[in-house]
This record gives sequence, structure tokens and C-alpha cells, in this order.
Amino acid sequence: MDPAVLQTTFATSRLDRIAMGLSGLCLVHCVATAVLIGFLASAGGFFGQPIIHEVGLSLAMMIGAFALGRGILEHGFVMPSAIGALGLGVMAGALSLPHDGREPIYTVVGVMILALGHRLNVLASE
Repeated sequence: MDPAVLQTTFATSRLDRIAMGLSGLCLVHCVATAVLIGFLASAGGFFGQPIIHEVGLSLAMMIGAFALGRGILEHGFVMPSAIGALGLGVMAGALSLPHDGREPIYTVVGVMILALGHRLNVLASE
């Protein structure tokens, strides 16, 4: 394999793995926030601030667009990016829901769909 292609594949694979790690952190954040809100209203209030969700979604969108878009250019498969975009859309839609228990569920589903898109991107690059 050409060294330049190998280096590009490695860089995209690394970005996808970082994005999957961030998805995992988001999952932990959602579960921890739900638990904290349930048990410790004051601490849970801090982690439930809208700015945390908005910044997290913005980071997910930027890293996702770069890693998944770069994957299309590398391997030519659109499906990983389409699945990742669906996950980002579910996450974005969750921000518009009231904080009545449904929002974390939709966010977690969106995070898992996005992580699947990144995983498929890694597999397609190998």
C-alpha cells in the first residue's frame, strides 16, 4: 500500500476513534446527569446546563463532519457518513425536547448511532 494512503487512512481512523471516544464520554455524561439530577439536584443542575449540550453537539458535528467526510474521500462509501449524520440529527433533535426524561434517551440513541457511523468508517478504511 502507498505510504501516503496509509498515513491518510491512519489519520482518519484516529479521528474516528477519537470521535467514538467522545461519543462514549457523551453517553457517560447523559447517564451521570440523569443519576445526579435524580439524587443530587444541585450538582445535577450544573451538568444539565444547556451550554454543555450545545458545546458538546457542536464538537460532535465538527469532528463528525471532518472524520466522516474524509472517510468518503478515502474509501468512497457514503453509508458510514449517512449513519453518522442520522445520529447527529437525533442528537440535535433531542436538544429541542423538554427535560422530562425523553431528552437523555434520544441523546443516547443518537450518540450510539453516531458511534456506529464512525465504527463503520474505520472498518471501511481498513
